[in-house]
Amino acid sequence: MRILFIGDVVGRSGRAIVHQRLPEMISDWKVDFVVLNGENAAGGFGITENIFREFVDAGADIVTLGNHAWDQREALVFIERSPRLIRPLNFPKGTPGRGATVIEARNGARVLVINAMARIFMDPLDDPFTAIDRELEICALGTDADAIIVDFHGEATSEKQAMGHHLDGRVTAVIGTHTHVPTADHQVLPGGTAFQSDAGMTGDYDSVIGMVKDEPLSRFLRRIPATKFEAATGPATLCGLAIETDDASGLATRVAPVRLGARLEEAVPRFWLQA
Repeated sequence: MRILFIGDVVGRSGRAIVHQRLPEMISDWKVDFVVLNGENAAGGFGITENIFREFVDAGADIVTLGNHAWDQREALVFIERSPRLIRPLNFPKGTPGRGATVIEARNGARVLVINAMARIFMDPLDDPFTAIDRELEICALGTDADAIIVDFHGEATSEKQAMGHHLDGRVTAVIGTHTHVPTADHQVLPGGTAFQSDAGMTGDYDSVIGMVKDEPLSRFLRRIPATKFEAATGPATLCGLAIETDDASGLATRVAPVRLGARLEEAVPRFWLQA
């Protein structure tokens, strides 16, 4: 099975490259399932229903969120009628929406996608380790799901690595989001779980984590906010992770970074190009 994960889509620039490139990536690489983090898609802050629908139309099977889930207030409403949009699992009980869902892939496989948020340097939500463990007791790899993808949205590399090792052998992949910088530690862990500390952002890299440079620089230099942050609108780079799985076990066999677009060095899953 071929799974494509797309890192945090930031603003109009990020959305544009998704719409331009994702359909051909699915077709050319014969991708079975696409997970996309969309929590920064609306001008860098949150997601709207129209944007969510555009991602699904472009080929995203599941859209995940994070700490900016509710920046666009309409998300509190439309998430209830959008089973392909999930927010962090460890939000308090009663939060609208769901933190995990099972969706059928293009090849007929059952894919469980879990979205959870870390706690170091983040909002103090419920324990994500326990929350994911409970979910896996309900829906286990190999019996209830053919693949399990975890989007772990967090700041600290150590917490993301710890989650990867905690879930190794029990899920197909643990992929970090939130920091907007792609890490070079993509690997298959000893138990067969694909891992990357952060998939990076899909947006304009001539920026400060996707924002127009002037305001972040001003705040670092003077410690005084002058205006609001705005998403950079230059040509984007699409960043993510390609995962190939063993159909019998649901665990990962190969993993490769994906970088396509304007500024970062291109990276593609060559094992898919050779098939």
